[in-house]
Amino acid sequence: MEGTIPWERVRRAGSKLTTPLHPDDYLSLVNPLWSTRELRGRIEKVVPETEDAATLVIRPGWGWRYDHKPGQYVGIGVQVEGKYQWRSYSVSSAPKRSGRTIAITVRAMPEGLLSSHLVNGLAPGTIVRLALPEGDFVLPDPPPARMLFLVAGSGVTPVMSMLRTLDRRGSMPDVVMHYSSPTAERMIFRDELDRLEEGHEGLSVHRLHTDTEGMLAPADLDRVCPDWRERETWACGPGPMLDALSEHFEAEGVAERLHLERFSLKLGDAGGEGGTISFRNSGKTVDADGATTVLEAGEQAGVGMPYGCRMGICHTCTVTLVSGAVRDLRNGEEYAQPNEQIQTCVTAAAGDCTLDI
Repeated sequence: MEGTIPWERVRRAGSKLTTPLHPDDYLSLVNPLWSTRELRGRIEKVVPETEDAATLVIRPGWGWRYDHKPGQYVGIGVQVEGKYQWRSYSVSSAPKRSGRTIAITVRAMPEGLLSSHLVNGLAPGTIVRLALPEGDFVLPDPPPARMLFLVAGSGVTPVMSMLRTLDRRGSMPDVVMHYSSPTAERMIFRDELDRLEEGHEGLSVHRLHTDTEGMLAPADLDRVCPDWRERETWACGPGPMLDALSEHFEAEGVAERLHLERFSLKLGDAGGEGGTISFRNSGKTVDADGATTVLEAGEQAGVGMPYGCRMGICHTCTVTLVSGAVRDLRNGEEYAQPNEQIQTCVTAAAGDCTLDI
């Protein structure tokens, strides 16, 4: 009945007061979204999009900021078989400062333990861990007068956030979108894209069903969008598609107009010179080259290394650098300060170094 005190919940909370809990644990007894140590969210609903894709509507808890840019991604950590698995997914919803939820859209991959769980096994009410939005694949403000979107498969998700933002603002510029999908049935947001195209004179959507019509070749751009060289272009999809587009735009002298989003972590050539990595607590050492991450080197040495996403998102792998130096494989930045916190999944030895683990 409305107004009744949930005494059973109070008794459960009271029973915990005699245990040595962190203050954060008391907060979670009252509301599982309240945490000062980590960002959390609750799955509000799971909306099927296709047979193998679904949109997860998430209500973030304390510490979340509803100011992400259209096109950015978030990290999500979900407990699967007793371990937290982390991945990053583009936010498919438009930013709303007054909103209370965000949405990510996930396609279940045959080899993807977490993606399959998110699409097929995650129930509303589940509490997940979150990482704040990141990424430079974003819609400029104000947007350019002429834009081109080249997407394939689930690469449509960050672009959908951009289109929804333009639609919400009521200011759709001249936008051409080419969307490749194996079949019409596997096109995520198919019906919504139809409505957006009908509602905005400036939006033109080209659909390609690759199972029957083949893949889009870069040379086809002259037919799909004759003025593509003058447009700012955002492309998201499989790696080979992005590699081909990158080479084509560079050959045409317009590489600066192409913005790419890749769904996998691509470590660069900014490795260190390698060295001997010492693990102080375990007393183990290992020689590693400059392309092997500290996490991988530790695992090879038999050290119980903490890890989560293995992509530099969740910071679960962070340990203390006692001495020496490591280099971030993503950007070449070097860390050499004693007692500095480093992410072992994206750093490599830059000479001999010692870690507090």
